[in-house]
Order: sequence, then structure tokens, then C-alpha cells
Amino acid sequence: MAPGPLERPLADTLGVLADVESKGGATVYRFTPASVRRALDAGRAASDLHAFLAAHSRTPVPQPLAYLIDDVARKHGHLRIGAASAYVRCDDDTLLNEILADKRSAGLRLRRLAPTVLAAQADPATLLEGLRAMGFAPAAESAEGDVLITRAHAHRTPPRAAPEPVPDGPPVPDTTLLTAAVRAIRAGDLASTAPRKPTADPAGADGGLPRTSSAETLATMQAAVLTGEAVWIGYVNAEGTASQRVIAPIRVEGGFVTAYDHTADEVRTYPLHRVTGVAELADDQA
Repeated sequence: MAPGPLERPLADTLGVLADVESKGGATVYRFTPASVRRALDAGRAASDLHAFLAAHSRTPVPQPLAYLIDDVARKHGHLRIGAASAYVRCDDDTLLNEILADKRSAGLRLRRLAPTVLAAQADPATLLEGLRAMGFAPAAESAEGDVLITRAHAHRTPPRAAPEPVPDGPPVPDTTLLTAAVRAIRAGDLASTAPRKPTADPAGADGGLPRTSSAETLATMQAAVLTGEAVWIGYVNAEGTASQRVIAPIRVEGGFVTAYDHTADEVRTYPLHRVTGVAELADDQA
């Protein structure tokens, strides 16, 4: 119990050593294990507490209080708690001594916790790279002590961004685009409705693609080049799409035929091996 108001330094010190239980004409302080531990955590030793109480108490320090201080001080600090980002452990303590003695390990802030354990302030990845740069070959381990197996990162193509939506819809086609579309439609009508000469091939007779042998196809193409007549062909493109076309061959050489394509309304070159067959048009369309 402290009678009357205390001087500020004395009150502050007592506030660390003990808990205020009541105030009034006199302030009552209670010493507890927690309050004594608080004073020890603040850097005071048990001898400091005994000396302080002896200097400011008008009566001898009660023996139970002296026992309390000594008992708490005896247990205080037996367990240590600190922060470490990573650790290094090795059964060979001489190897750990070599790491600590190396000046290059200063940046890792290593500290020995046990003969076979070092604590580091660097994160595990930095610790691994640092030790490898020093010429060691450390391996990462899991919380259970198992060696971690790392896999090489696979290089993947980044995902394609979705196209931005067009708020007002597709653009209105201009006159040039409309004219080209009409010309293509009319050319397609010509290719599909042009009368053909009768053929012995049943596929060509019922409106399907004409079928002729390679020799017949080549001979008919060469003859059309000489006469300047248009012919009807079946054609399969690289994607496997079949179509029928009306063409006027201009040149046949090297396995290709160059012709004016009435269907596309332009000059094109076609591989002969993709032509399924050829048939002559009727005389009124030649």
C-alpha cells in the first residue's frame, strides 16, 4: 500500500511491478506472478526488484513476496520465442560451421539454434539460392521433413483474349461488297445450271460431281486449252470440301491447270490431283 500520491517515477515503476487494486487516500498495489513477469520482460532482474522494494518500503519486504519474485525469475526465459523465415539443418555440424564462417552468408542472417540447426531471416527460396551460390547443394524440405520434389515449369501459350463485342452490330456493307456478292451468286448459278453433255458416269448424270480417270481429265483439259471451251469439273479443296465449277482452261502444265473460273469470276490455278473429274458443257454453253 502506498499512502498519498506518489512521485511520477516511483508510480511508473510500481505500475510495472504490480497491479493497482484500488485508489483513494492510499493506493493499493498487488504483486502477482503476471506483474512480476511483466517487470522481468521489461528488462529488470530479480535483484533489481528486491533492491527497489527494500529502498522504498518502510517495513521489511514480506517473505512471500520475495519468494514470489525469486520463483518467477527462476522460470523466466527458459523458453525462448523468436521469428525465423527459414532454417538449415544438417547432421554434419562442421558443414554448418563452414557456412557461418563464410562471409557470403552474412546477407542470409544465419544464427545457430542447435549444433545441427541454423535459423535464417531470409525466406526459403532466397536461402536456397544463396547457399547454392556459395557452392553448396541444399534441398528444400516440407514441414514433415520430406524432400520436396520440384518440377520444371511448363511453358504454355497465354490464353487468347475474347474479341470485343461490337455494340452496334456488324458494319453495313458498301456498294463494292454488295456488287461482289451478287456477282458470286450469279457465277455460282451459272456453274450449277450450265447444261452438260451426256456422260456415261452415273455421278455426273444425276447432278453429282463428275468422275473421270486422271488420263481422261488431263486429255480433256488439254483439249479445252486448244479449243478455248469451258468445261465442268468437280473439285475437292485441302479441307476436303467438294464443289463443282465451270472453268475455261488456259494452260496445263506441271500437274496444275490455270483457268478462268466462272464460279469465282477470276483466274485460278488448281492441282489436277484434286479434280475428281471433268465433263464438257453442252454446245450452246461452250
